[in-house]
Amino acid sequence: MSDLIPTLVSDGQILADVNGCLGLITLNRPQALNALSLGMVRDMTTLLRHWAARPEIQAVAVIGAGREGKAPAFCAGGDIRFFHQAAHAGDPALDDFFTEEYRLNHLIHHYPKPYVALMDGVVMGGGMGISQGAKLRVLSERSKLAMPETGIGLFPDVGGGYFLAQCPGHVGEWLALTGQTIAAGDAIEWGLGDVYVPAAQWDDLVQALRTGAQPSAEHVVATVMERADLAPAADPKAAAERIDRHFGEATLGGILDSLAAAGDDWAQQTHATLLKRSPLMLAVTLELVRRGRRLSLADDLRLERDLVHHSFHLRGAARSETVEGIRALAVDKDHAPRWSPARVADIDPAEVAAFFVSPWTPEQHPLRDLE
Repeated sequence: MSDLIPTLVSDGQILADVNGCLGLITLNRPQALNALSLGMVRDMTTLLRHWAARPEIQAVAVIGAGREGKAPAFCAGGDIRFFHQAAHAGDPALDDFFTEEYRLNHLIHHYPKPYVALMDGVVMGGGMGISQGAKLRVLSERSKLAMPETGIGLFPDVGGGYFLAQCPGHVGEWLALTGQTIAAGDAIEWGLGDVYVPAAQWDDLVQALRTGAQPSAEHVVATVMERADLAPAADPKAAAERIDRHFGEATLGGILDSLAAAGDDWAQQTHATLLKRSPLMLAVTLELVRRGRRLSLADDLRLERDLVHHSFHLRGAARSETVEGIRALAVDKDHAPRWSPARVADIDPAEVAAFFVSPWTPEQHPLRDLE
């Protein structure tokens, strides 16, 4: 059994177990809502590659460790305080994090065995990156899905330009620009989840995966499906019509004008949300999602790797929108980011275009070999 679990480096932030044919990965950083560190990314990659090559392992499941008496979290994203510190220190581990995280995202999307993501509670940013490629994405009424990166002056990465672009209509633009959180019913309707298991069944499901007989991949899937139910009622079609009306506009300014001209509370609240975001990074995000509809996952991840490099390095750490956004949200916590430019009307199109110019030749790109 021991040779089925390779040596791990994350100091217990990733736990690995084998039950029958099932490899179980537990994200074990509950005090940080299981946000991903570089060590966690490396351990997940090591485990998945090892288990892909072992015929004894026929399926993999990923779960987030819980905190006693607190709401669950699958994974709240990446370690943004680390991003802030590393950017100011010029730490090369910042570049390593994104290169290795995006490789992990690609590996999951192309994993040769059933990969089951147990997406209970908070699933945001990097948590979406390690779940959207799953063969089976399992949600509960406690699931809260979002790509909230524009709130810190970033863009929805970890493949977000690809999987948000696959959402119907212009739902992807809305989710990407606003960072709106959605529940299980909407997520399943819009292609960001597969199966709903009620929270009352969750402990039983996890116990069955951990300790019940799991002789085959089919049995692993059946263990989930026999507890599945209809997701709580939502009206995503009505929401999508409203989203399409505004977020189908050709430009960022057009979207804002359309929302401002509408008299309903939803449009006004959405307009107010967008006005709190970095105008520059909203423009980058809109362009990413619209390009994403024409890109393969590998090409999208290469583009995102370019964009995240520029997010930290194009202006330097002192003027980076991302470093400033993290400062305001997570470091100083004043929630008053000083965006530059401060208004959409003042965006320089040449600066947006510069984000989409790769700093590497195709032969030098850190993700050149993704297929």
